[in-house]
Amino acid sequence: MTGRITVVGIGADGMAGLSQASRDELVNATVVYGSPRQLELLDDSVTPDRREWPSPMLPALPTLFGDGDAHVVASGDPMMHGIGATLIRLFGAEQVRVLPHVSSVTLACARMGWTVPDTEVISLVTAAPHTAVRRGGRAIVLSRDAQTPATLARLLSETGRGDSELTVLEQLGGSGERRREGTAAQWAAAGPVDVDDLNVIAVTYLPDERRSQALPDDAFAHDGQLTKQSVRAVTLAALGPRPGELLWDVGSGSGSIAIEWSRSAPGCAAVAFERDEQRRERIDANVNAFGVRVQIRGGAPEALDDAPAPDAIFIGGGVTQPGLLQACFDRLPSGGRLVVNAVTLESEAVVAQWYSKEGGELRRYQHYQGGAIGGFTGWRPALPVTQWSVVKP
Repeated sequence: MTGRITVVGIGADGMAGLSQASRDELVNATVVYGSPRQLELLDDSVTPDRREWPSPMLPALPTLFGDGDAHVVASGDPMMHGIGATLIRLFGAEQVRVLPHVSSVTLACARMGWTVPDTEVISLVTAAPHTAVRRGGRAIVLSRDAQTPATLARLLSETGRGDSELTVLEQLGGSGERRREGTAAQWAAAGPVDVDDLNVIAVTYLPDERRSQALPDDAFAHDGQLTKQSVRAVTLAALGPRPGELLWDVGSGSGSIAIEWSRSAPGCAAVAFERDEQRRERIDANVNAFGVRVQIRGGAPEALDDAPAPDAIFIGGGVTQPGLLQACFDRLPSGGRLVVNAVTLESEAVVAQWYSKEGGELRRYQHYQGGAIGGFTGWRPALPVTQWSVVKP
């Protein structure tokens, strides 16, 4: 496009809350795009050529605006999980001008007495509800609709966080602003049925059981098929997660590596491949409990097809299955990391063969746990783990 897009943020108080610069932009606009709710906030001084977003919106955006100037009206701060950032990604910062309003996050923190830098912001506008589950801390959760508070309350209750404190803030900044409070358990059992679609949720997650990494083994539901805490720590170090990267966790068992990876850096996510149906159900329960983005698939190598491309692959089980390691290596991009843990002679033999062919680093870990021997204390050895890690050329 050759024209310019001006994005104007607007609050629940409508035109009355706009700055003079924002008001002037809308009054002088020839066409204004927005959602039905946002367009209804405009008064008669704004052009009658008001166009609702097409559905689906994202595929239409590249060719929607033509060659002339266009205006967009958006909720609050368009750069806070809003359309402003999307338009800049598509057309570049020089083609898009953003006039922000006070964001719902800032307003919510002001109502709660929370500092913005110390508060996590989680958007459920498009993300799955379980991604707002946390093991502690506090967050402002941007709701998708009126059902979001009850859905989140139910998930918190089901994952042992029913004491979490929820404050639902509706129509922030508008004449119909309303605040309601309760625990997640109370909202899940008998929450209000008249919640406004325009709401955010301030959450204090209780109990506070936050840990950054290398979680204790009993934090996961498992049947014994679990990468143990100490080995998990060195495995994550070998995988080296970076913000925004995707992991394939092959032979996932309980999903512990996929979950630790997804918690390790902003934007990290994983695909867990597991052949056993009951283990897939446990992975799903663990994923919900930690609020991470993990897609769960069937066994590899069959389920590798059409999976999103990985930045790193971990193989914790099934490496002796014919063709599995080759299939994983083939799908790894240049510069991608592969880590394999082996505990049996047969799996070590496969790893040794690949190490001879592809190089990388080969390590063996042996650790001992202190335990009672009669009235004394002795060392009990755990199974040694052979680990091969390699970066694909």
